[in-house]
Amino acid sequence: MNLIVGVLIVLGILIFAIGIVGILRLPDFYSRLHAAGKSDSLGSILIICGFALYNLHDPSLTNVLVSLKMVFIAMFIFLASPTATHAIVDTALILGAEPWKKEKKEKKEKKRP
Repeated sequence: MNLIVGVLIVLGILIFAIGIVGILRLPDFYSRLHAAGKSDSLGSILIICGFALYNLHDPSLTNVLVSLKMVFIAMFIFLASPTATHAIVDTALILGAEPWKKEKKEKKEKKRP
């Protein structure tokens, strides 16, 4: 059981780290928000599920209820995070944030003096 808990928590932290790299390396707002939204949802769900399993080492009614609450929190994150990301993207589109477009090599060469 400790191995599964450790794997879930470490995997969640690694997914958060991958999301951070995506936020730093991707070119525009929309790509960065995509990386943040996906890694935030999956990473937090894995970590919370790891904590819920760890809490079940002593199977009392109190611990089972606390673990059940953690699972409900994970389900809420699973539903709310993509919805919030979608709302932020829609607002950015309405406000006029332009998506990044790759420039052709010819245009880059013409701009240089």
